[in-house]
Amino acid sequence: MDEQDGVQGDDARGAGVLQRAFAVIRALSASQTEGSRVTAVARAVGLTQATVHRLLQSLIAEGVVEQDERSKRYRLSVDFFVLAAQAGNQSGIRTLCRPALLRLCASLGDTIFLLVKSGFDAVCLDMCEGPFPIRSFTGDIGGRVALGVGQGSLAILAFQPEEEREEIIRFNVPRLRNYGVLDEVYLRTEIERVRRLGYAGQNTGVLDGMAGVAVPVFDHNGCAIAALSVGTLSARLNEERLPMVVELLKRQAEALGPKINPFDAIARRPLRGSANTHLVGPAE
Repeated sequence: MDEQDGVQGDDARGAGVLQRAFAVIRALSASQTEGSRVTAVARAVGLTQATVHRLLQSLIAEGVVEQDERSKRYRLSVDFFVLAAQAGNQSGIRTLCRPALLRLCASLGDTIFLLVKSGFDAVCLDMCEGPFPIRSFTGDIGGRVALGVGQGSLAILAFQPEEEREEIIRFNVPRLRNYGVLDEVYLRTEIERVRRLGYAGQNTGVLDGMAGVAVPVFDHNGCAIAALSVGTLSARLNEERLPMVVELLKRQAEALGPKINPFDAIARRPLRGSANTHLVGPAE
């Protein structure tokens, strides 16, 4: 074996270790509240307990994982979330939009979400929780969902350039089949409805008692790269209140759009699928 073969072999092994380490991180993120034991992580990622233990010790040494001294369970560290928060705000859009979320939450008394486009998905970049308990498709900050699922991601999808929108629809329709009410005809009908109204909003029917409404945030080219979304109880989004909610959302979105840097990293993200998209359920 010559030197070049040795380098390539080292690169392949390094890539394999990196992939396994990220598989462990994703497994820990799925059980972050209580943490996980080595056996559970090994089962989730399909590796031996010895391999997972070595990976966990390496991640602890790097400061991104910690182990509870009493329960012996592993979880992602505070330092990991600091890194994630910094990465999520690399373009400044989270800082830019945060005051708008706070104003909307205070005015409406409901949970407000900031979703951004990421390839074929929408990612919850920030949220401001209201007093009413709700569940959302993205779950929490950092959660992602296929574009077209939920009002926020639908508002983004509806206002993509036509060619890109068609590519997203083709890619995402098979991913929506876990939802019995979602198929291509339904999705296209909803997209046209959103484009006509300028917002996505209705009692979705996916979960009883939940509702959402969202408006797109446009970049300088008139393309939706984000959405402001309200998640609330169905009773709080009736026909009388809906126009007021939409007006407040649109006012904030229209003020934010011109402030978005045209060279923003979020605006330049290429289309790409995500094997880690998870579908929860339902209002934003």
